[in-house]
Amino acid sequence: MSSNSKSKPPAKESPTEPFKRAVTGCLRAIARKSELEVTYAAERPGLISGKVRLPEPPRKLTRQEAAIVRGHADSIALKLACHDPAVHRRLIPGGQQARAVFEAVEQARVEAIGARRMVGVSNNLGAMLDDKFHRGKFDEISDRADAPIEDALAMMVRERLTGEAPPAAAKKLVDLWRPFIEERAGRSLDGLGRVLDDQRKFGDAVHDLLESLDMGEDRSSSEEEEDGEQGDQDRKKDETGEKGEASDSEDQEKMSLEETEASADAAESDEESTDAPASDLADDAEMGDAETSAEPWRPRGRANEPRGPDYRPFTARFDETVPAEELCEPEELDRLRGYLDKQLSHLQGVVARLANRLQRRLMAQQNRAWEFDLEEGMLDPSRLTRIIIDPMHPLSFKHEKDTSFRDTVVTLLLDNSGSMRGRPITVAATCADILARTLERCGVKVEILGFTTRAWKGGQSRESWLAAGKTPNPGRLNDLRHIIYKSADAPWRRARKNLGLMMREGLLKENIDGEALDWAHKRLLARTEQRRILMMISDGAPVDDSTLSVNPGNYLERHLRWVIEDIETRSPVELIAIGIGHDVTRYYHRAVSIVDAEELGGTMMKKLTELFDENAEAAWARASSERAAMVL
Repeated sequence: MSSNSKSKPPAKESPTEPFKRAVTGCLRAIARKSELEVTYAAERPGLISGKVRLPEPPRKLTRQEAAIVRGHADSIALKLACHDPAVHRRLIPGGQQARAVFEAVEQARVEAIGARRMVGVSNNLGAMLDDKFHRGKFDEISDRADAPIEDALAMMVRERLTGEAPPAAAKKLVDLWRPFIEERAGRSLDGLGRVLDDQRKFGDAVHDLLESLDMGEDRSSSEEEEDGEQGDQDRKKDETGEKGEASDSEDQEKMSLEETEASADAAESDEESTDAPASDLADDAEMGDAETSAEPWRPRGRANEPRGPDYRPFTARFDETVPAEELCEPEELDRLRGYLDKQLSHLQGVVARLANRLQRRLMAQQNRAWEFDLEEGMLDPSRLTRIIIDPMHPLSFKHEKDTSFRDTVVTLLLDNSGSMRGRPITVAATCADILARTLERCGVKVEILGFTTRAWKGGQSRESWLAAGKTPNPGRLNDLRHIIYKSADAPWRRARKNLGLMMREGLLKENIDGEALDWAHKRLLARTEQRRILMMISDGAPVDDSTLSVNPGNYLERHLRWVIEDIETRSPVELIAIGIGHDVTRYYHRAVSIVDAEELGGTMMKKLTELFDENAEAAWARASSERAAMVL
């Protein structure tokens, strides 16, 4: 019996699917995780919550573009195979700059292990790194202040461990730092190759390197033994036992990687067969290193420590408050803004829906208040009883009036520190952009500010201090950079490009929160609006290695607490804080902490909605009391 139904032909497979399968298989083989989940998206590649995210390959792959995608996969796979997070947590330093260097050098270590054993992996990693530095415009920098030292060190470590010169796009970056690093830490760099396969010994060697560069510090952990003879004996026993374990682990790692060499090379051969005519690689994903989710370090200190206005900068001569457009050429701002729009097009839709919800709520509130007993307007039927009782009583009219939320200004103060790199700063910029657009439609003015420093490790302020003879307790020892992305009176359409500046490599450095908060607060106090709201968005406590190395360890944190207390108890400005991966509730009275930057948009909308709801309730209460008084 023949069937009239026709079976549907199978869906045509995308040209990139064979390539994706080959890359996924190679990644799982090197990482030794056969069930590892791998996705491809137009987002920053990395390892997030145990899942691997790789950049979406273009439909027509060139050989170079295929190598870049494979390079990201190889980098993440080697991190999974050759990196122990527990050892990393015990060894990682506390200072923000030292931490960045330590993590960059550790990534260079795991990549060097694979590059030394597999030629294909070496070529892929080289293509990925060259693309990363080219996209970051590192081949155009000329000032060391714009050149992250951690990236330069990572390339120099790679050079020592593999013998490969830095990628062409990173050559200027490395050349700016090479004389300084070689002079102080050349010998430490030379010794890294001897401990390449032992993460613990390699980490100790990196600490020696950090000390050579004046970034070292005393290490401590919860497992540290008590000082004394017994503690020394225990440590010696641990070291003796660990030698055997490290040796076993080392052998297993070597065998596993050797076993995967053949499958990796075969998979790469299959991938190369998918090469096709050239097409530009989509700009939807930034070719960067795998993301880490470690919580930013914050200075230790008791919450009840005495604090006061004993804070001072060593010199404010080199500080700057600058509009965003003055830090970047117009053409570069256009490119960065386009990149920001592409990065989070999917998030923009989610945040936009939340923003529309906030807008509808505000629009619904703006006509809820009434003025009564007017000589003209709408007739007030509740007052007609007066006319019946006393025909000589004049008619009573009423008029709807806007609630006071329209006479409001909101300042968004964004942390532009190095730890915000990647996903957090991209999400923050997008959310600030959408929020400014939404509130502008409702008649609420929005100011967007950012804060960072002009240089790593002190800049000209530190040089002045050194020239003055290194006076003890010099105070803040770095050059502030406060950025105005959008002033409150500027329309959104005129300032939208400025937010792209946050995507610029080299902009994000240290964060001195106390002075930034005080600066934003003073700008709000100068406004004439009746209601002023200040929202701080940060992912950590104030950190500036140069300042904290020559002052008490809680110097910046104590000043931040004093500024917060001053605003919350003595200022008409309403202060809110949102911490990304960081508990800010220990600083701010009205605060919320989120784990993932993806939650930022919803949290910002929710907190502002709560504030405006409070405003609406207050307006309703005032209107009700006025009406009751008139009736009486």
